[in-house]
Amino acid sequence: MKTRAVLLIFTFFITLNMNAQCAMCRAVLESEENQTVAEGINDGIVYLMVIPYILVAGLGYFIYRKYYTLKK
Repeated sequence: MKTRAVLLIFTFFITLNMNAQCAMCRAVLESEENQTVAEGINDGIVYLMVIPYILVAGLGYFIYRKYYTLKK
């Protein structure tokens, strides 16, 4: 049951359309005619934002696995 809930929440958040630009970046990039640059900047920001979360989740999983392996 818990696994399904976590999977459902993860699936919900992964399907959201992320706009990670700050107000200044958005104002400058929206004034330009070429929107592919804005999309590239947005993708780069999201990429940089996701990496620390993946690392922390991996560390948490490693600690969780070690903790429950020692109990058995």
